[in-house]
Amino acid sequence: MNRILVTGGAGFLGSYLCEALLERDEDILCIDNFFSGSKDNIRHLFAHPYFELIRHDIIHPILVEVDRIYHLACPASPIHYQYNAIKTIKTNVMGTINMLGLAKRTKARIMLASTSEIYGSPEIHPQPEDYWGNVNPIGLRSCYDEGKRVAETLMMDYHRQNNVDIKIVRIFNTYGPRMAIDDGRVVSNFIVQALKGEPLAVYGDGSQTRSFCYVSDLVEGLLAMMGLDDTIGPINLGNPDEFTILALAEKIIELTSSSSRIVHEPMPADDPPRRCPDISYATDKLHWAPKVGLEEGLMKTISYFKEKLDL
Repeated sequence: MNRILVTGGAGFLGSYLCEALLERDEDILCIDNFFSGSKDNIRHLFAHPYFELIRHDIIHPILVEVDRIYHLACPASPIHYQYNAIKTIKTNVMGTINMLGLAKRTKARIMLASTSEIYGSPEIHPQPEDYWGNVNPIGLRSCYDEGKRVAETLMMDYHRQNNVDIKIVRIFNTYGPRMAIDDGRVVSNFIVQALKGEPLAVYGDGSQTRSFCYVSDLVEGLLAMMGLDDTIGPINLGNPDEFTILALAEKIIELTSSSSRIVHEPMPADDPPRRCPDISYATDKLHWAPKVGLEEGLMKTISYFKEKLDL
């Protein structure tokens, strides 16, 4: 049995990862400061004998003994990470330094949950891992984009200089139950607006594209990558099926049988026009590919939000 630390373990993605690790009979230490995570996501795990929760902010060091570290802590939606930009970049930089220091001391394998945002507004499509990106270093999103880029730099430098056992995954848009109602990401925004009969706010003409990966598929990718000995990454994890934001809005209105209409609002700064992962590396090295189609995943997510909104 491994002692596994999950930072951001009370978050949307972290809570599913904790569940999956407990199903593998691992001993889980979940750390979260509840800036964007929620106890509701992990409350059902409190009675599990191998689950432990510590309320802690990883911008401060922590002394624990662990075998593996999944470093997921960081607000991941624009609303949350722009709400306190300095907090976001501190989490990405100081938090990553602290987790790498812990990995170095305990000789633990550490995985960084990086992001497709490191590609910025991409000039190559779809985005392969060897593309360096096109990021605005002084924009509203850069606390997250550049924060994750620095986190990747730190991972590589600790690996090269101190021989720390690292993994880097670049996560593309992930969705599913347990997303926060006020998350600010497009899937949760549209579903909540449609269920309430409110207009769905599409930025620009809605021709910008995203690829949406259901959370269970993403967790399988994380577990596969952590278990691989000969690859440090970075490796893209996401669903290569690409959809326009307008098509997503129309699909959600259809699936919710909503009377909502679509309204168009101005594009926010530095919003990427296209985003889609090249997952050939993940398919080759991890034998991984998403299984859950968009409609199936959306139906599960809609059911969750119906319950949350008491509809």
